[in-house]
Amino acid sequence: MTRDIIEVQYPVLDHTESVANIGITTTTVTPANGITISEAFSNKNNSLFVIINNTGSTTSSLTVKAGETYPNAMLGDIVIELAKGVSAIQLQDLSRFEKSDGSIDLDFETGFTGNIYAVAKWAGVREV
Repeated sequence: MTRDIIEVQYPVLDHTESVANIGITTTTVTPANGITISEAFSNKNNSLFVIINNTGSTTSSLTVKAGETYPNAMLGDIVIELAKGVSAIQLQDLSRFEKSDGSIDLDFETGFTGNIYAVAKWAGVREV
């Protein structure tokens, strides 16, 4: 399967560093392809949120694929119910889902319609 790839979107701080703003770009989900969120855990600060808008008329399901890091990846995939409308999912157990390149894979139930995006807080020192 050739997965569609999305990038994590990070906020941009204003000049006072008191307000952060993210201009969101969504991706339409093609269930047959699945989604890879590239470098999903590169920030390592547990701030990743995956937002999915289920625009269909019924509840659907999302499978977060097990990663490649031993031992937690042995816990396997996890299936999450996606009610009609918007769901915000925060993945806490990085090593359960993280692939060796820092990405995660998501599979959608056949017939799912909707879009997806991922956001996170930047957790590094900014360049001066």
